[in-house]
Amino acid sequence: MVKQSHQSPSQVIRNCNCFKTRNMPEQTIYNKIGKGYNYTRRADPYIAGRLYALLTPQKDRTYLDIGCGTGNYTTKLAEMGVNLVGVDPSELMLEEARNKSNDIVWLQGLAEDIPLTSDSVDGVIATLTIHHWKDINDAFSELARVMRSGARMVIFTFTPEQEKGYWFNHFFPVMMQRGMARSLPLQTIEELAATHNLELLQTEKYFVHDELEDMFGYSGKNDPERYFDPVIINGISYFSIYADKQEVETGLVELRKSIDNDTFESIKSKYDNDKGDYLFIVLQKQ
Repeated sequence: MVKQSHQSPSQVIRNCNCFKTRNMPEQTIYNKIGKGYNYTRRADPYIAGRLYALLTPQKDRTYLDIGCGTGNYTTKLAEMGVNLVGVDPSELMLEEARNKSNDIVWLQGLAEDIPLTSDSVDGVIATLTIHHWKDINDAFSELARVMRSGARMVIFTFTPEQEKGYWFNHFFPVMMQRGMARSLPLQTIEELAATHNLELLQTEKYFVHDELEDMFGYSGKNDPERYFDPVIINGISYFSIYADKQEVETGLVELRKSIDNDTFESIKSKYDNDKGDYLFIVLQKQ
């Protein structure tokens, strides 16, 4: 067996025409979400811990955080000893990321066009990003290209089946329909991954807990007051990308009424289920 060499992040960068060869109309959306994102989307210790445990990183190996945003989980895992490269489409988010760490290599790029050489990373994390990928097939093809044989990819995401269990559906039905149209069923992810020699190893359900520090979409499951904070709303793609302004305004009025007249918990209970609110998916390149 030929022993593979393990290069540093600076050695695995390739020339990339990501933004010359691909149309990027959604880059302005990423930049919009990026405003204030750094304040509301802090790395949650529990989620970071699960990403680390499922990735099983090794010392002196190189890992990729695809769709790294402002680098909250990138820097958190780096503090835990993981050698990471962060890639994101939004230069605005990457500016925030660079302010956090000069030791991490931060690169502008797409999941569909990653600025790294082939067979150069020993693992990948993808945290709440796959619903933003424009071409999921091309993205898996690219990720498989940069991953070494045996490398793991840990995806933290949500499925349409899980989204049906969000009480958001009661107050913001159109927004949720649009969101579910962009998210992928687990079976679809597994089938697409398999076409690129990525095997599903395991899944792990995640239920939103009260101490959650990352204010992503359904983070207010048990604390609906969070959705009356415009800074939090702006950092959530549901509201920034899929929502109609009028529906959000009307939905928030109804949400406030339900809280004030003590009917919220009754509405919420109708959506309780055992499917999990989010999902960790672990793939491995064969």
